[in-house]
Amino acid sequence: MMSKEQSFREVFDRYRWDEVLESIFSKTKEDVELALSKEKRDLEDFKALISPSAKPFLETMAQMSAQLTKKRFGNIVQMYAPMYLSNECQNICTYCGFSMTNKIPRKTLTDKEIIKEVEFLKKKRYDHILLVTGEAHKTVGVEYIKNAIRLVRPYFSNISIEVQPLKQEEYEELIAEGLYAVLVYQETYHKEEYKKHHPKGRKSNFYYRLETPDRLGRAKIHKIGLGALFGLEDWRADSFFTALHLKYLQKHYWRTKYSISFPRLRPFTGGLEPKITMTDRDLVQLIAAYRLLDEDLELSISTRESENFRNHIAKIGATTFSAESKTNPGGYVVEPETLEQFEISDERSTEEIAEMLRSQGFDVVWKDWEKSW
Repeated sequence: MMSKEQSFREVFDRYRWDEVLESIFSKTKEDVELALSKEKRDLEDFKALISPSAKPFLETMAQMSAQLTKKRFGNIVQMYAPMYLSNECQNICTYCGFSMTNKIPRKTLTDKEIIKEVEFLKKKRYDHILLVTGEAHKTVGVEYIKNAIRLVRPYFSNISIEVQPLKQEEYEELIAEGLYAVLVYQETYHKEEYKKHHPKGRKSNFYYRLETPDRLGRAKIHKIGLGALFGLEDWRADSFFTALHLKYLQKHYWRTKYSISFPRLRPFTGGLEPKITMTDRDLVQLIAAYRLLDEDLELSISTRESENFRNHIAKIGATTFSAESKTNPGGYVVEPETLEQFEISDERSTEEIAEMLRSQGFDVVWKDWEKSW
């Protein structure tokens, strides 16, 4: 039994960013071929599959990924919708439209406004909702989130959140209210660069954020979503550390399900240009590498990505899609003109995305479990 004091930090601190990156770039064609020949792959194989040496094998990786995905998930693609509750935030983040220093109108939804947004999404058939807020503990703290879950619970079978990191006991309170999953992205696992992008606010505490999935695991959450924001640092190193984090969590909290998301830096008010560009081919390579590492892993693609990219990625390995997303509080009905957290790319309607998936032979699923309350 793992003690409360243990966490991923102990594993993470054994690694050095530059050494990891050097190891990835040192992988050879033979390392890639060896990784592809295996039935079960480890983190060293994952390094090979995300290395530059794997680029000539992209078609092979994509085909293998497609086969594994179909074997495990069949023709099912799950749909979900994000619903932003507030753009209040007490952090300074260089890449986010909600950053405290941005002089924008702030908005937090009332109970009536939450229900209006919910009713719109229910008409679209959604049964899986992701509640999103900025990180403002006084305005949208645990009590606000708890109330929001109570409001939406009669409408949705599957409730996830993407909010500020919380304490274990706070997560336990929310789970008791019906919370199913929590998405918490480290943004970047590069400690020095992390501090540059988060100079002020609770989010500036690198290790508190790093240990959030441990608190979730101890709280016995059903599902944890991980990821890094690609563009802040080298995507290969960040992806390795995300995979390292995943394997650690799976070992210690094996009853919990896991998902990986792939957000790339998008335009927003205040603007930050990506330090390192991740191409579409890079992202396909990474998605295939994750599938080859773990065939049970849920892989999520949001509306940050283009129509063309999303039209093809379900065939390769993605299992969860958002559609018609609004990244501002009240964006669906209440106040569609308020400031977005970032610009989306794929602006097609829910119906258009669902039809695109069906035309490729996929069964569009609106939830992945039945509520029991």
